[in-house]
Amino acid sequence: MHRCLSCGKEIKKKESFHPSCLRKLFGVNYLPDIDLSLREVSIKAQQMVGKLSISGVQPKLSISLNKKNKKLKVTAEGGSHILKPQVQTFRNLPQNETLCMTIAANLGIEVPPHCLMNLSDGSPAYIVKRYDRLKGKKIHQEDFFQVLGKRDKYSGSIEQIGQKLKQISLFPGLDVQLFFERVLFFFIIGNGDAHVKNFSIIYDDAGDIRLSPAYDIVSSKLVIPGEEDLALPMNGRRNNITGKDFKKLSGYLGIPEKSYDKIRSRFKEGRDIIEELTAFSALEEDEKDRFLDIVNERYERLRL
Repeated sequence: MHRCLSCGKEIKKKESFHPSCLRKLFGVNYLPDIDLSLREVSIKAQQMVGKLSISGVQPKLSISLNKKNKKLKVTAEGGSHILKPQVQTFRNLPQNETLCMTIAANLGIEVPPHCLMNLSDGSPAYIVKRYDRLKGKKIHQEDFFQVLGKRDKYSGSIEQIGQKLKQISLFPGLDVQLFFERVLFFFIIGNGDAHVKNFSIIYDDAGDIRLSPAYDIVSSKLVIPGEEDLALPMNGRRNNITGKDFKKLSGYLGIPEKSYDKIRSRFKEGRDIIEELTAFSALEEDEKDRFLDIVNERYERLRL
């Protein structure tokens, strides 16, 4: 059985992407070429420091599709996608992020179209469509580092983000529930590096605020075994998190009991989805086993 490198669902043996996934991702029916090697990506990223607003420890490039030659090109302005290559520091990070984003999408969490592709030298790269761009126009967004006026991206708490979101969202009841689902999902997959910059709001043309799609989702515990449960404290702590902590968080956010039970049921049923997508992912076999060990241990703590 073969799987689409974007959505993770079954596909014909001779194909790597569903045509519908290519249209969502690139707006075309073909897979663009990348004339960049891993070494060239690293050099380009260094050359463009100061010209791009994308930050982080992983080299990242802003890219867009040149429809004339059907190739992805590096661009300092107006990029429609972000490319993240493999790095020496962390093993198989593109495969890790692709899997986690794909699982999120299959569990009903809103994420941008994304995929795993090979550079010209065969090394893997993670590519994601920018949700803050629409037909070349920039859509205003702010992360909670900005919203809360923080000086340290690891300061604050899960409750502080949730409370602020409740105050400013056009649909506070819905958005805090979506926020809760993401925190729960991050815990399940071992994403212990979701700080205040990993949660954002987005503005529509009328200036109304909604929670943005989820992004930068990785299992940090898979590459850093000693990683904490959460990057931000919840119920006053970052470690030894259990289902009781999430129950308390749901109450703090004002999530109705019935909605909380539905979320738990959906994630309980999603365990099979996680196992299936992991089995067909591009992670190496030992990483698949360790990732599922993390997931299973978290499910035990949640008593799901």
